[in-house]
Amino acid sequence: MSGPFLYDDDPAPLHTGTPRRRGGLLLAIFGGTVVAAVLMVFALPLINGTAEEQARESAGVFVAALEKGDIETAHGLLCEGERGHLGPDDVAAAYLVGDGGQVVGAEEADVDGTSVQKVRVSWNDGSGSTLTVVREDGPRVCGIN
Repeated sequence: MSGPFLYDDDPAPLHTGTPRRRGGLLLAIFGGTVVAAVLMVFALPLINGTAEEQARESAGVFVAALEKGDIETAHGLLCEGERGHLGPDDVAAAYLVGDGGQVVGAEEADVDGTSVQKVRVSWNDGSGSTLTVVREDGPRVCGIN
């Protein structure tokens, strides 16, 4: 460097020590990120609930919406295939079997290589039906037996 300086001596170097490697710090950061990701994978079912719990909840909301005449909510809880061939006004006729529907159980089943939940609904008149609930952007009702 050359030129006129404010003081007679040259400017002092800013970093005079030998550089240190921080490999341990980077390892701790990346290791902590991996541990946090693994913990989130295991914590997700605790937050969202199991597939059976989600299916029961979705079926319960679906049946309650049908009974109260909330066609928009019931139609929104159908899977894409059912929404394609059932209009909003047709949902109650296809799925509402009786009055006072209550979810009484659910079990996992395999339909055409796809894991689904079969949710049993009991009606006040003593009859029962089974709703098929699939995972399609959340639990969706996709058929009745």
